[in-house]
Amino acid sequence: MLQKIKDMLNEVENLEAHSAEEIEALRIKYLSKKGSIAALMNDFRTVPAEQKKEVGIKINELKTRAFDKINSLRAAFAQTDNDDSDIDITRTAYPTPLGTRHPLTIVKNEIVDIFSRLGFSLAEGPEVEDDWHVFGSMNFADDHPARDMQDTFFIEARPDIILRTHTSSVQSRVMEHTQPPIRVICPGRVYRNEAISARAHCFFHQVEGLYVDREVSFTDLKQVLLLFAREMFGENTQIRLRPSYFPFTEPSAEMDISCNICGGKGCSFCKHTGWVEILGCGMVDPAVLELNGIDPTIYKGYAFGMGVERITNLKYQVKDLRMFSENDMRFLNEFEAAN
Repeated sequence: MLQKIKDMLNEVENLEAHSAEEIEALRIKYLSKKGSIAALMNDFRTVPAEQKKEVGIKINELKTRAFDKINSLRAAFAQTDNDDSDIDITRTAYPTPLGTRHPLTIVKNEIVDIFSRLGFSLAEGPEVEDDWHVFGSMNFADDHPARDMQDTFFIEARPDIILRTHTSSVQSRVMEHTQPPIRVICPGRVYRNEAISARAHCFFHQVEGLYVDREVSFTDLKQVLLLFAREMFGENTQIRLRPSYFPFTEPSAEMDISCNICGGKGCSFCKHTGWVEILGCGMVDPAVLELNGIDPTIYKGYAFGMGVERITNLKYQVKDLRMFSENDMRFLNEFEAAN
């Protein structure tokens, strides 16, 4: 036993390591619960009584020396690792500028935050979708123009697979797997086959909302949208709802807000009407509820959808949609204070 301790002490004295991983391996080998020193202490029971005192002292000396040796290796490695020779002298002395959130992200987060405070939870879905979730479940007729290649991007190998044209497909997926009450907000990127210009793009961003429960009314929808408009554009903002048509809502409406630039007095931005359109909305068509497995005789709902680019334009007066996707740092740095 004494010879074993002596041999192990010689090993410990000659330990070397060149990395943190090697040091940790040595610690495990000698000092862990299943290490070499622990094994010696287990064998201590077999030592004759007259040798126990001497052997016990030697084992403790070995353990202490192993601790000291490994700690010295760790300290030496840390000093080498922090050596000034590793400093990159070609690196600029000036602070590296931090990035900022994209203006669309800033506005999207603000929209989501407002509706989250109203009890809406976040829901997301795939951008590459099937025809059913984008059109069929939303009550689009088979000959609806949106199903044309002139309006929608189809995947060539799979004619029933498309790039989603709206985030209503997320609403469909939620209704498929969830029974009311449902209250979700669905942000995401969407795609449409349009020529790129200052006022249109082949991809843009939407935020849609859905609320389904018993006794839901158009009045509920109006009050939620009024609160949203005032939270987003200021407490003096007014709204108006104009009759419209969407395949998935009935009745349907488009919502305008009083122009936040001229305060509703009339200017070139609102074309001297005092009003600016920001979103579409309406009561969920009973056919949509039925298509998605919800009983329309028991439940009602409302839905709304808005373009994030549109809201961003109104908040920051960005006149060219292309600026949002050109990665021009001069433009993006203008929003540094909004982060």
